[in-house]
Amino acid sequence: MPGIDKLPIEEALEDSPQTRSLLGVFEEDTAAISSYYHQLFQAMQRIYDAQNELSAATHLTSKLLKEYEKQRFPLGGDDEVMSSTLQQFAKVIDELSSCHAVLSTQLADAMMFPITQFKEKDLKEILTLKEVFQISSDGENQLSTKMRNFHLMLFVSLLVKGEVMEDVYTSRKKQHQTVMHYFLALNTLQYKKKIALLEPLLGYMQAQISFFKLGSENLTQQWEDFLTNIGTSVQNVRREMDSEVDAMQQTIQDLEQASDMLYMPDPDPSKIPINRNLTRKAGYLNMRNKTGLVSSTWDRQYFFTQGGNLMSQARGDVAGGLVMDIDNCSVMAVDCEDRRFCFQISSFDGKKVAILQADSRKDCEEWIATINNISKRIYLSDNPEETAARANQSALEAVTPSPSFQQRHESFRPSTQGRPRAARTSSQGSVGSDSPALSSLSLDSLVAPDTPIQFDIISPVCEEHATPAKNASQGRRTNPFGESGEPQSGDSEDSILHQLFIVRFLGSMEVKATESTDVIYETMRQILAARAIHNIFRMTESHLLIKIWLLLLLPIFPLSGVVLCASHQENKRLFGFVLQTVGGRVDGRPVATCYIFESNNDGEKICDSVGLAKQIALHSEMDRKATQKQRELDKAKEKQQEELTKQKQIEKDLEEQSRLIAASSRPNPPAADGQFLVLSNSQSEDNDAGEESRKKEESEA
Repeated sequence: MPGIDKLPIEEALEDSPQTRSLLGVFEEDTAAISSYYHQLFQAMQRIYDAQNELSAATHLTSKLLKEYEKQRFPLGGDDEVMSSTLQQFAKVIDELSSCHAVLSTQLADAMMFPITQFKEKDLKEILTLKEVFQISSDGENQLSTKMRNFHLMLFVSLLVKGEVMEDVYTSRKKQHQTVMHYFLALNTLQYKKKIALLEPLLGYMQAQISFFKLGSENLTQQWEDFLTNIGTSVQNVRREMDSEVDAMQQTIQDLEQASDMLYMPDPDPSKIPINRNLTRKAGYLNMRNKTGLVSSTWDRQYFFTQGGNLMSQARGDVAGGLVMDIDNCSVMAVDCEDRRFCFQISSFDGKKVAILQADSRKDCEEWIATINNISKRIYLSDNPEETAARANQSALEAVTPSPSFQQRHESFRPSTQGRPRAARTSSQGSVGSDSPALSSLSLDSLVAPDTPIQFDIISPVCEEHATPAKNASQGRRTNPFGESGEPQSGDSEDSILHQLFIVRFLGSMEVKATESTDVIYETMRQILAARAIHNIFRMTESHLLIKIWLLLLLPIFPLSGVVLCASHQENKRLFGFVLQTVGGRVDGRPVATCYIFESNNDGEKICDSVGLAKQIALHSEMDRKATQKQRELDKAKEKQQEELTKQKQIEKDLEEQSRLIAASSRPNPPAADGQFLVLSNSQSEDNDAGEESRKKEESEA
């Protein structure tokens, strides 16, 4: 009912229907107030809880900022400026934490206490009075029934009548008191709800004002200047971050465009050039590990070069481990049965070999080029990549013809002043490389123009050298355990010199000149340049066995045909020899071929071994010829002795025949004449045969 703001207490005893209707309106208003204030209490409770959490979080933040200087960050380092700045922030935040603690206390007293009292006391009191009012209303109904029964009783005693009267009186009095107190509480609630709403808000605002005043007193001008400087620093860092992010985004775009072809499993080398100037490389490779006689497994690891060492590191490992030393090592591409893009690394002494597989042909060739550069110790120079690029450029420029032989060799080998004059190559003597005619030599005088380069080794042995070796091999059984059955004469000669070297064939060319070691240097230059231009890294690895008569490789080289042998002046592992075949001739000169090899050992040592083998072979040949000559003389003497013996036998036969003729001169019967004729004919035949035998023996002698 509009306009009515309180219940009439004076009408509580009458309990009229109008009063009951008005009471219902007040009860409905009380229920709405209870629901609303319950929600308001929850909101203010959240404010109070948040303030307590903020106070605790602020205190924890201050504590963590103070402990920053004790932290050890892997990438942070010792930043004293940041540490001092954070200490100042910790001091300010610690003061703010104290202010927040004071604010929490004020909110508990001025905001939460009034609304909690209204909710827990006033609203609960009304609910209790409402329950009592309901009970009293039910009691009034029972009292009305009792009064109606009392009036129906005509003959009752005075005592009973007095008791009933007393009960009615007490019940009405209690009901009236309950209704009046209930009405009083409902009327008072209209005022308390205003107080319960305004008093917490007033306390909240006063607490906030007090907090801000306290913060204003703590945050002086000094702190404002400090915060201004920090804000400027933050803006500078943000601008630096934005510029760095832009640069990194641009780098990402460039890398995405440049790496588009690298996403292919095997990119085309013509579109992505191969970098052969690397002295450091890293990446994932597959390494073959033998698990049995014929079985093997491939393990994928991260490989990287570190100085002159090849390192590997598995996933999850903290540091890498040494695979092998690649100083003075050899590397070449190999063919595997189940893998492609494989290459093999052999240590200097040949005792350790590693077979690796790359993900692409480009990666494989870059690994081979990098290991080759490291093997040459280019990484020890001041600018390794520039040195490697200069070496590769020299190899590329080496194929361009120059008017002078010396000019072509300026980038390939040092001057010839320090070269030894004695050559250890030919059995005919040494030809010094400092010959006066060297300056007048041309390229055509050493190597014929457009001479093809053979990268596959081919046996140059002719029939006259192959036949004895074949016969020797057929006449003796090979023992697989290295034991010999009966000693042979050739075995005793071969046992004088027997040296084994691990070599890799680089190539061979037909040459024209065989008098100077410069032809070997020129052949080395052209073969290395051709390999660099055509990206040929594959080399055939073999065992070079030096014996007295032969150089045993995959093919067989007759030692008598080796006329020159020399090693490179700078790269001691390179050596070559010129082989002159006996059979064919070109333009009236014997065919000569220069073979170039790379060894794990010093090339000079191999050339010395070849020279020693030729000297031993020369002395052996001289001894053999002397022995053969002596045998021929002994054979001639034996034939002469046999001839004298035959002559004496002939003379004896002639004497016997003369005696028979003298005896036959006597008269004989006819039968004897026939016999004489037969003997005479036999005698003439014997004389003719003896004369022919004597002439033949004389001609043979």
